Amino acid sequence: MPRATLIILTRNEINGVKSLIRKIPFKSVDEYFAVDYHSTDGTVEFFVRHGIPVVRQSNPGRGEAFALGAQKAKGKYLVFFSPDGNENPSDIPMLITLLDEGNDLVIASRFMKGARNEEDHKFLKFRAWANRGFTLFANLFWHGQVTDTINGYRAITKDAYTRLHLDATGFAVEYQMTIRALKLGMNIAEIPTREGERVGGHSTSYAIPTGITFLGYLARELWIGKKF
Repeated sequence: MPRATLIILTRNEINGVKSLIRKIPFKSVDEYFAVDYHSTDGTVEFFVRHGIPVVRQSNPGRGEAFALGAQKAKGKYLVFFSPDGNENPSDIPMLITLLDEGNDLVIASRFMKGARNEEDHKFLKFRAWANRGFTLFANLFWHGQVTDTINGYRAITKDAYTRLHLDATGFAVEYQMTIRALKLGMNIAEIPTREGERVGGHSTSYAIPTGITFLGYLARELWIGKKF
């Protein structure tokens, strides 16, 4: 079985992939491919020209992309990476190293000492405050010490991923993953990451509807306990 699979998640990220392709440490993993949802800007064609396999995603949602990537991956480790400029590809080897050390889930945290959040230079940090709030709730309810429960830049063992039975279809999938890992007492580690500025494109994670969705999943996870 391959050791690690890098799963590149895209939807119209041609500027990001062009900017980052030479910075991604492909030699640190044994398998890699992109999961793409209906890109129309040349992202898929760019991957094909560079010999990067592409898995076409039919149903929308980040959770669907995670599930499809996990299903297709052959490695015992799954590394999820979005080439939009926010995520630093140089963190990939460290994420894998911490899985080697026995952790089930490793998160690239934007809020640890030495980390950087993209809103650090702003006076009003609405996304950062919301992220910290949801993280606080998760830690309180499930006795965690995680600093960034939401960031999608992360790596997890395939065995752990399977045990979590994730069913969130959108941006809540990472939050659900962290919560369920806390519920099962999995070993969770974090590394400080330097979140960069977005390279082209735009985020489709809109603050208010995404926040409402997160609240819904938080309530649901409280209700179901470990019955998943």
